[in-house]
Amino acid sequence: MKVEQIYTGCLAQGAYYIESAGEVAIIDPLRESKPYLEKAKSEGANIKYIFETHFHADFVSGHVTLAEKTGATIVFGPSATTSYDALIAQDNQEFKVGAVTIRVLHTPGHTQESTTYLLLDENGKPHAIFSGDTMFIGDVGRPDLAVKSDLSQEDLAGLLYDSLRQKIMTLPEDVLVYPGHGAGSACGKNMSSETFDSLGNQKKTNYALRADMSKAEFIQEVTTGLSAPPQYFPENVRLNKEGYANIDAILSKGNIPLSPSLFNDIKTAEKALVLDTRPPQDFKDGFITGSINIGIDGGFAPWVGALVSNLKQPIVFLSEPGREEEVVTRLSRVGYDNTLGFLEGGIQAWENFGFSVESIQSIHAKELAQVLETEKVILDVRKNTEYLSEHVAASNVTNFPLDQLWEHLPELDKSKTYYVHCAGGYRSMIAASILKMNGFDRVIDVAGGFKAIKENAIACTEYVCPTTLI
Repeated sequence: MKVEQIYTGCLAQGAYYIESAGEVAIIDPLRESKPYLEKAKSEGANIKYIFETHFHADFVSGHVTLAEKTGATIVFGPSATTSYDALIAQDNQEFKVGAVTIRVLHTPGHTQESTTYLLLDENGKPHAIFSGDTMFIGDVGRPDLAVKSDLSQEDLAGLLYDSLRQKIMTLPEDVLVYPGHGAGSACGKNMSSETFDSLGNQKKTNYALRADMSKAEFIQEVTTGLSAPPQYFPENVRLNKEGYANIDAILSKGNIPLSPSLFNDIKTAEKALVLDTRPPQDFKDGFITGSINIGIDGGFAPWVGALVSNLKQPIVFLSEPGREEEVVTRLSRVGYDNTLGFLEGGIQAWENFGFSVESIQSIHAKELAQVLETEKVILDVRKNTEYLSEHVAASNVTNFPLDQLWEHLPELDKSKTYYVHCAGGYRSMIAASILKMNGFDRVIDVAGGFKAIKENAIACTEYVCPTTLI
């Protein structure tokens, strides 16, 4: 028996490869099927089943394409409905994969169809659970993401309480827990950076598994402090239920080099969004007017999902050389399938052709001292929780979290100068690009973000309030 976790950091997502006696089960695969096909081929094995723990909201799963390419059976838990062929399993139904067995444990709560899969080894001993978004390391799934559910989040939280205590906490303590996500995912609020653990340890450390916790207490705790889910979540659920285009077709359409002239023509004719995926410090030195910078080396796909409201939006993009296919692939993981090509030769080719570029001024953090208590605005685009923990102590500081920036634009004044910072510089350049594309010309990025502001403060208490909020 072989169990491998295939973890994707950008989405904080875990897919799983289980192999026994030449047969393979894949759990919650990503959109691109190539890695799973190649792995099975290298092992001389065949993919027999594709198990889905639920209809994912934060990414488009690869189950439909992988089934088309392998003939494998897609399996969902009880109450799931799909527009494609799938086996809707019954609670406690078992599936043989070589010499091992996978048992279905219906664990509603995160969503109504949420299912945990229990792996029994060759001797029938419980070895591991694949809990999807029912249970994480240090947390449990949020109960407010079910699309068009007739149940409230409190109702779902109550179901989750029962699922955990009746189906999961009764298992042997040495059973391994393999969750669907880790820290950084929006599917929970208190996830650990660890990507697996023993059930016994989780019963000691996971707040939601306390033995003395009543259902009312559980419902109160898991429904408190939930931030609004990203806007792209419902559309990803729809795609996972109804199906989607083959990833090969998406790559064929999107991974196309475009000359500056053709790039400009497509941008204009298709009203395409120009997505610049280069590092923030490269973007600031020269970029196409109207483009948005979301760097490929940050939380790329989730930030695209949070900030680009239309998943059908035509997109043309810039990238570092050799990373074009990666950009198209990672966009498709969250449902952005209408990519129309990339700028061949990058920004240098654009300039050489005679097209103009813009730039964004960036200052060293220590220079921020010169604008404290002035008419200029220090725009902090970190999360509210980050801001409330500590922030620049000045009367001209405004906190608009990046994922809420679009809705706050009408509150900003184009005649003012905005000094934008986040924690380290990634989010602030995204924010600066959004401001520039909306006609804010006086935008200055604070290099290194709040980390650099603290490190370069002449007197910490003069610049930040670690304990006293202002």
